[in-house]
Amino acid sequence: MKIGILGAGSWAIALAALLHKRGHQLSMWEFNPADAEMLRTKREHPVKLPGIHIPESVNIVNDIREAIEHAEYVVCAVPSQTMRSTMRNMVKSVPKSDIDKIKGWIIVAKGIETGTLKLMTDVLLDEIPGMNTDKLLALSGPSHAEEVSRDIPTTIVAASENIALAENIQEAFSTETFRVYTNSDMRGVELAGSVKNVIALAAGICDGLGLGDNTKGALLTRGIAELMRLGEKMGAQSATFSGLAGIGDLITTCVSKHSRNRKMGELIASGLNLEEALGKMTMVAEGVQTTKSVYDLSINLDIEMPITHEVYKTLFEGKSAKLAVRDLMVRESKPEWW
Repeated sequence: MKIGILGAGSWAIALAALLHKRGHQLSMWEFNPADAEMLRTKREHPVKLPGIHIPESVNIVNDIREAIEHAEYVVCAVPSQTMRSTMRNMVKSVPKSDIDKIKGWIIVAKGIETGTLKLMTDVLLDEIPGMNTDKLLALSGPSHAEEVSRDIPTTIVAASENIALAENIQEAFSTETFRVYTNSDMRGVELAGSVKNVIALAAGICDGLGLGDNTKGALLTRGIAELMRLGEKMGAQSATFSGLAGIGDLITTCVSKHSRNRKMGELIASGLNLEEALGKMTMVAEGVQTTKSVYDLSINLDIEMPITHEVYKTLFEGKSAKLAVRDLMVRESKPEWW
């Protein structure tokens, strides 16, 4: 299988290493020319994924046309907030005949676009002429690049309205240590992968404040409740949020030392403002901008999402983390509901 990978961050590199083991032909596009040259020379990203070798046969390019022109499938691994600009650049740069022959677009970015409040599949539908949902797939689940790249057993979900595409990707990506399940609820899988990052920010805030296991357990449980409410309003299947892309990824992201969003929450809890905390991050914490989007969605759709609202106020309105936790705890008493 010939696969083009758009993006060259930690997840893109981990997938390139995994797909190389399956014998696929790979091209990986890096936007920044200097970074592309560094990756070609070092065959490793010493900051984003140190110690993981990028196989010599992976063609690392700075011209997006080279990543697309021979590809049968494309992995979209750029940050969610740059997905639209990347797709526009691709459409301008790559002949339509090369784009039309792509059999599947595999989205691994986890986020909701600010302003438009659109999922990544919606962005591709907007920007790629002739695109339809039969060619789109969301790949998501509890899958830190640091562990996948080191062959630590991982399970993930390939979600598409086109079950044949999901099964093709399942077969192409599966290894002895990387198990892929299929799912038809692409929208639910995308939502789960996006919103869990907001809850992970809250988990990091809890950790930064030195709160305990009781707090974390409550946060995860009520966090999945918020996710399910939003998913129901947006047409997702509730069962999706009980699976790998939902509670599986939520737990992993909220407890893992590898989680960028949990780390970001810790920095905020330490007393840094958003700009200062972002300055200490070496990789993108998708949950920051997604918090804006989920907050706006909750307002527009009239959904009760108190954790999301407190994370938003802490990040963007300067509310103290301690006060945010206190305000969650003293809300009006009510029955537990989902």
